[in-house]
Amino acid sequence: MKRDTRINLLLVVVVAALAVLPLVLGLGDHKEEPFAGADAQAETAITENAPDYDPWASPLYEPPSGEVESALFALQAALGAGVLAYYFGLRRRRQGEARSAGSPAGAPDPSGPPTEEGADGGRDTPASA
Repeated sequence: MKRDTRINLLLVVVVAALAVLPLVLGLGDHKEEPFAGADAQAETAITENAPDYDPWASPLYEPPSGEVESALFALQAALGAGVLAYYFGLRRRRQGEARSAGSPAGAPDPSGPPTEEGADGGRDTPASA
């Protein structure tokens, strides 16, 4: 197995462990909503510390349910991942094309010995001053 493949598999295992371990270990079982988002936790903290707080801004769009909100968030994440994947794929393709165009098979080595003047009509050598 190649070194890159082992590293990629190790990274996949680490990411899967980060996603699964909190659920398996029961982290957050003592809370009413164990894995609430940061927005909900901030709202709870603000209402506990300053019950008379009046928000100065309101959302532009309030989804009708939590499921719709989750679906929109997943769509946003998928679009972002798609843009990043497209960018990195395009970048890698351009790097591959640059490498393959750098020295085609059978082409003379540009760092090879200089040609004698007149052998090719003087095109590879500077003009005499």
